[in-house]
Amino acid sequence: MKQHIHVVGIGGTGLSAIAKVLIERGYQVSGSDRSPSIYFDAITKLGAQTYLGHAAENVIGADLVIRSSAITDENPEVLAAISAGIPVLKRSDFLEILTSGSVTLAVAGTHGKTTTTGMLISILTELNQDPSFIIGALVKPYETNAKSGNGPYFVIEADEYDHMFLGLNPTIAVITNIEHDHPDCFPTPQDYLNEFKSFAHRVKPDGDLLLCIDDEGIKNLLMDITDLPCKVVTFGTDPYAEYQATNVMVNKDGLPEFDMVHLLPSNEVRLVGRVKLSLPGMHNVYNALAALIVSHIIGIEDEKAIEVIESYHGTERRFEVVGIKSGVTVIDDYAHHPTQITSTIQAARQRYHHQRIWAIWEPHTYTRPAAMEDEYIASLDIADQVIVTRIYAARETDNGYTPLAIVNGLSDGKGSYIPDYSDLVKSLAKNLLTGDIVLVLSAGNGPLISKMLLHELNING
Repeated sequence: MKQHIHVVGIGGTGLSAIAKVLIERGYQVSGSDRSPSIYFDAITKLGAQTYLGHAAENVIGADLVIRSSAITDENPEVLAAISAGIPVLKRSDFLEILTSGSVTLAVAGTHGKTTTTGMLISILTELNQDPSFIIGALVKPYETNAKSGNGPYFVIEADEYDHMFLGLNPTIAVITNIEHDHPDCFPTPQDYLNEFKSFAHRVKPDGDLLLCIDDEGIKNLLMDITDLPCKVVTFGTDPYAEYQATNVMVNKDGLPEFDMVHLLPSNEVRLVGRVKLSLPGMHNVYNALAALIVSHIIGIEDEKAIEVIESYHGTERRFEVVGIKSGVTVIDDYAHHPTQITSTIQAARQRYHHQRIWAIWEPHTYTRPAAMEDEYIASLDIADQVIVTRIYAARETDNGYTPLAIVNGLSDGKGSYIPDYSDLVKSLAKNLLTGDIVLVLSAGNGPLISKMLLHELNING
């Protein structure tokens, strides 16, 4: 009989994914979390013994305990496991065990890693490679964030927070971009860059590291990793990149198209194919290019991979149209960093041309907006109207900071601060016009805000 593994924080996206893979591999899985979630419910339905709330008795009978980043050393289940001599591992410690025996394909980066990972999963799945995978969102049309497949590849979204991706030894790794984030974990930009440098050194010596050289953070990384044993593969629109997106345009539907070309060692340029995306925004050109390069390197037929990419409609909460009511389009997006917000609003401008765009922003953690006030002001100011909600604390405690300084920094009359969700949706519904686009930008309660708004519009409509 296989081990009994107990997961503390099993309702989160990362650990619920690991739990699902373990269940599909035949392990006995139990776990706990402080509150229910869609992931908690899903893993319970799969057969895990789950508990709401943390208690020492929950770990009885476990052979191994895995804990999430949010779980402290004082957690009663962690203390009980240590007292009983049960090994306690963080997610980063367990990933090498989980992926051993597979060809690991890891996608890292400040922005774009979920979409790029989802694209790669779709290519391999649709082309009968049956990959194992872990990703930080539900992948359409599979409606899951994890799977234990029978094929040789394990595709994983490689998250830098709490050093998670340093538990991986990928055969192929992608770094989409590097821009200072998670100041609670990486206080300075150099700390953050050093983390990605460490990740680059985790790639196997006979493997490939894909880097987008259009990105300034990647350029800084390249100056620091001249001693890598693996092969470095560059991509982007830069004419010196090995793989390039050229002839980029936005078509009449507001969606991007580009030529994917390969610059050969002889300096001959080979056209791989013309790519027409179903997701808006220049950032998705980079995401698609990265996924196609990985599939090319592992021997997937380029033409077939492009066909899959062209029909790819994304993951949950990545420019996800969740409803249209009374002529108003409501879109959920996970954007919570200024650069992500800028990209999402610009994508909406391309997709919806002359329509009015509302940005409903739920700040994520206290440290991030406090450290990046000017950047948030610049990114939100691209929208026509902005409403800012109360801060979603996530793993942090309330330190008294509010986003009022960001709201007050927006162009006159553009922004308002409405902390309460109910007040927000009522105010918003009264001011929306037919044809308006509402972007709910949140890594927290965005889906709840969208659901409340659609309900309110249905009443008013």
